[in-house]
Amino acid sequence: MTATKPATAPSARKKPETAEPPSTPEAQTLPATETTAPPLQRDSFLAHAGRALVMLVAFVAMVGFAAALAKATLVPSPGSADLVHTNLRPGDSLRQYVNQPAFRDTVKQIGGNVLLGAPFGVLLPMLMPKARGAVRVVLVTALVMVAVETVQGMIVEGRAFDVDDVILNTSGALLGYVLIGRHLGRALHPRRHHWWQRRA
Repeated sequence: MTATKPATAPSARKKPETAEPPSTPEAQTLPATETTAPPLQRDSFLAHAGRALVMLVAFVAMVGFAAALAKATLVPSPGSADLVHTNLRPGDSLRQYVNQPAFRDTVKQIGGNVLLGAPFGVLLPMLMPKARGAVRVVLVTALVMVAVETVQGMIVEGRAFDVDDVILNTSGALLGYVLIGRHLGRALHPRRHHWWQRRA
């Protein structure tokens, strides 16, 4: 009589172990939000220095823009006193700009007013984080330009309030924000949370 060996259960196949990629010292020390933050928002000396430098350049640019804006809008023009008039009806001055005989004059009037407002859309998101967003940029620009046009019409000789200039300036600010300002604002400041995204 031969002895029978007890049946053994088939051994489960072992899955090959996959080696985990070695983690770098930076990944071990930095939190997850730090590694995904834009370079200028990270908590390091170089990031803080770079951000301060960019903010300083933006501030100097805003001061220069304010001086240029004052020179372009608040300098008296006695020779134009008989040619300008107050315009409170949107579209009236725009039609005059378009119907000018020389196309160069049309581009100068419309393009100049659009370019005059573009720096607002670029610089406001950088210097005023709470002013980020297309609606806020448009509102701030409109308020500033209404104030400038009001001063023009009241005390500056040869200048007059023109609602179409406010519209063109505000359009330029919106264009500057969409093309450049929103990207610079996101690079410098944390993403703004809207009221509907906040937890109760």
